[in-house]
Amino acid sequence: MTAARRLIDSQTKLSNRFDCLLPEDFRVDGNREYLDKLVPAFVQPRNVIYDVGGGKNPAVGVERKAELGLRVIGVDIDGAELASAPAGSYDQTVCADITGYQGPGDGDLVICQALLEHVRDTSGALRAISSILKPGGRALIFVPSRNAVYARLNLLLPEALKRKILFTVFPDMRRDHGFRAFYDRCTPAGFVGMAAQHGLLTEDCRLYFKSDYFRFCFPLHAAWRLWMLVFRLFAGRQAAETFTLILRKQ
Repeated sequence: MTAARRLIDSQTKLSNRFDCLLPEDFRVDGNREYLDKLVPAFVQPRNVIYDVGGGKNPAVGVERKAELGLRVIGVDIDGAELASAPAGSYDQTVCADITGYQGPGDGDLVICQALLEHVRDTSGALRAISSILKPGGRALIFVPSRNAVYARLNLLLPEALKRKILFTVFPDMRRDHGFRAFYDRCTPAGFVGMAAQHGLLTEDCRLYFKSDYFRFCFPLHAAWRLWMLVFRLFAGRQAAETFTLILRKQ
């Protein structure tokens, strides 16, 4: 282990200890809750499920898919990503830009995890998701907010520099991260409003105030966490770092 890696690991431990002092809702990992609790809770036997943007990392495993008799359709802009998914993950694949896709209206559930910050037209993507669902069908959408500090930095820094920093500090992210992000209207209020325009009723909007991008440097992490406490006092729901929407097609 290099000296730099040892330093990063020690700073990460300090950051994690600091987080233990914060209110409980500042310590919930939204992405993990989405994958470990929400998706399993909404997947029902014999569902028709569209995994939008899952690519090589489908949200429902092959064994669970077979156990529940699910039909899973993978939708992704990159055909190579879909082809790299574990064998048997998808019953059908659709290589398409979600912002212009017209669905068949047969979906019981749409799963869309950390994709919509990467599209230029989130309203078009929500329109497409609505077109995928049958009446009463649901969409589970997990999105990083454009109000997050890391999102603002992501929008400001050159792409090559961002990737170099990200993969140097977090080498394990190289496989699944580094795609260009636009954060088009990616806020809780923005998404709730757009969803309603496309016939999607918001049943729940879960807010999360935790991310890991600054944990490698304890002073930076601590300053960011203190900023989050203050920001939330003034911005309320809009201060969320990430959020999950549970939408139902009317």
